[in-house]
Amino acid sequence: MVSERDIQLVRGFNRLVTRQVGALNDRYLGRRPLGESRLLFEVGESGATPRDLRARLGLDSGYLSRMIRSLRREGLVEARPSPADRRTKLLRLTRKGRAELRTLNRMSDEFAASALAPLSGKQRARLLHAQADVQRLLAVSMVTIERESPSSADARWCLGHYFTELRERFGLEEHRTLPAEEAELLPPAGAFLVARSNGQPAGCGALKTHAPGVGELTRMWVDRPHRGVGIGARMLDALEAEAVRLGHSAVRLYTERSLSEAQAMYRSRGYVEIPRYNDDPYATHWFEKRLGR
Repeated sequence: MVSERDIQLVRGFNRLVTRQVGALNDRYLGRRPLGESRLLFEVGESGATPRDLRARLGLDSGYLSRMIRSLRREGLVEARPSPADRRTKLLRLTRKGRAELRTLNRMSDEFAASALAPLSGKQRARLLHAQADVQRLLAVSMVTIERESPSSADARWCLGHYFTELRERFGLEEHRTLPAEEAELLPPAGAFLVARSNGQPAGCGALKTHAPGVGELTRMWVDRPHRGVGIGARMLDALEAEAVRLGHSAVRLYTERSLSEAQAMYRSRGYVEIPRYNDDPYATHWFEKRLGR
């Protein structure tokens, strides 16, 4: 049960932060609205689709469209057909947009430095440690993980980005890796889970039945802006709970050698490396974990 005192502490903290970052001003850092500035940060050097921006920032479609139009009118952003999906647009910064982003980054660094300058060394260390804790815990509190169809719009969005990232990291070709058919990822054979932050997709994971009493975890992915706050570990816990619910006593998974951060997480969560158990051409490490009930 959340106490009234705790609620008032959170509200007071929120008021302080919105004042500190200038969220109440019509021009962030004296240049443009905070929302537009954040869009420039998110589009960045690699570009982003409107769907990406909605998912990462939790923005209403109409509001996002108005901000994009404003940035395009100023010549800061341009839209081109996405190489990954010609039906959607990929937003990229123009030369003017890249210059504006450099200016915003410089001013943001100066603003952050000005907030730290009045503090002693010990006070800075305390503040930075506290901010890291607040960032991590707030991000975790905003995440939900739910079971749904792998053919839903959010599930397809996650899977599309999952395969895009693996293609970029080690050249995966989707048609060559082992499949996970929709029927395999629905009860009673399996489950597909979507993690959401602020109501927008932030990651996914799937469970299918490998053998009687043994589940297999696959399609584990967390969107880059949401990494480092424990979503991967929560997804792993949720998938293991699904495996127990379906009557499995163990789960297996496989991964590729370059995904070292994933391997470290699996080992930290009780997974042990086992001999090869499938012929996926991209697999280099195979893991298993016995499940308690």
